[in-house]
Amino acid sequence: MSNISAQMVKELRERSGAGMMECKKALVENNGDLDAAMEWLRKSGLAKADKKASRIAAEGRIVTNQASGKAVLVEINCETDFVGKDASFLKFSDNVAEVALKSGAADIDALKAAAYPGGGTVEDAAKALVATIGEKIDVRRMARIENDGVIGSYIHGGRIGVLVSLKGGSEELAKGIAMHVAAMNPAHVRAEDVPAEFVAKEKEIALSLMSEKDKAKPAEILEKIISGKIHKIVSEVTLLGQPYVLDTNVTVAEALKKEGADVISVARLAVGEGIEKVEEDFAAEVMKQAGLR
Repeated sequence: MSNISAQMVKELRERSGAGMMECKKALVENNGDLDAAMEWLRKSGLAKADKKASRIAAEGRIVTNQASGKAVLVEINCETDFVGKDASFLKFSDNVAEVALKSGAADIDALKAAAYPGGGTVEDAAKALVATIGEKIDVRRMARIENDGVIGSYIHGGRIGVLVSLKGGSEELAKGIAMHVAAMNPAHVRAEDVPAEFVAKEKEIALSLMSEKDKAKPAEILEKIISGKIHKIVSEVTLLGQPYVLDTNVTVAEALKKEGADVISVARLAVGEGIEKVEEDFAAEVMKQAGLR
């Protein structure tokens, strides 16, 4: 396949951390398939892990609201960072978070249909705001947690929001775990949550990276070596296995154990997650608006 675009190479470089020529070769060898190329790089020892993250490409805000035994997160998007800081947008998003909590809405459709302060629904209020500020407003996602135990919440810069509910423990610990999730974004909570397909693929990759001398070792020794590598990888992608950001001398599991606590549920939202925004040439856009192109 010869039509490997610069954008494809760029994306693979961001995911793998490998060099440009290696990324281009991987794409050529795998007919432009990014996922297959990523695996090819890993098996070649040119990439340690997949750095692919959900694309953060929309503006807006993550808001939260909390009362005894319940808490919500809501993502509200707009088109520009400027509007994301507008007083009308900020007031609207705070109101929506309050409606989300008090209405009992469990999903985004129910939230949009819920009554908004002053009349109409949340969706009606969003449309009215669009008419005022001239940008598309989208009440896009929400998460709700209800728990008789402890709930911790954390919002980082209005861009990332996390809710954590615990059995046992303290509000301080719950907030600390929420801060950890905001920073590290673990893919899973526990080792048993990790899909078998992921483990099998990591075993295959670990085996391909081993030297011929190691591969020649007895099966039981080879299995111990592979198991150790897989345990490390699984720890890296699970909340309980990661070093706790507020005390890196212990894992999150150990921090929880100290207070006799356990994680019941976790919710994390980041602004624009999963939305691919078209990259525009700002200078060209200005010239276009000025009638110069």
